[in-house]
Amino acid sequence: MKKKLGLAIFYLAIGCLLYLYGEAILGWFRDADNVILVIVMATVMALFPVIPYPIVGGVIGAAYGPALGGIMTWTGSTIASILMFLFVRYGYQDWGKKVLHKYKNIERTTVLFEKNAFLFILFARMIPFIPSIIVNVYAALSRVSFGMYAIPSSLGKIPAMLLFALVGDSLLTEPRNVVITIAVYGFFLALTLYIYQQWRKKHEQG
Repeated sequence: MKKKLGLAIFYLAIGCLLYLYGEAILGWFRDADNVILVIVMATVMALFPVIPYPIVGGVIGAAYGPALGGIMTWTGSTIASILMFLFVRYGYQDWGKKVLHKYKNIERTTVLFEKNAFLFILFARMIPFIPSIIVNVYAALSRVSFGMYAIPSSLGKIPAMLLFALVGDSLLTEPRNVVITIAVYGFFLALTLYIYQQWRKKHEQG
């Protein structure tokens, strides 16, 4: 119990510091010229989402361009999701398993999730309005293996992270491109949802 409480207090303390100095950190992103350090800070900002990560990604994209900015944003987000998974898996899984299997509806959903974890995680990552922390925590509390989580999670983050960087860069260079970028991503998202729905129907019928 002390271990769980200590981890929670540590996490909240870091989150409070980022809340207090968030604007200064965003300003630092615009002026920093050390790629590794920016990735480290992007990881911290993704791990403690006091400031919405799309804003962080947009600022990085505006500072470094869509290609490098997208890679940096994706790297930070991916490392953060893996760290959060490990944080919850080794700190709270014993407690989480009891919760997930206490209620029958949640237990059935969890069993289905564990059987199809790769696809569920991949599609969840491609939908930017699904909070990343929910995917991280739910997967960590379940019996999904680290590899089965890390691979689809990392792949599924690529489109959204590129979008954030592209929008940030376009706002400064060519604002009209923002509409085109969002439209293309919207089409990609609709296609992804359609493929997922077809797969789910086929799976349920089978």
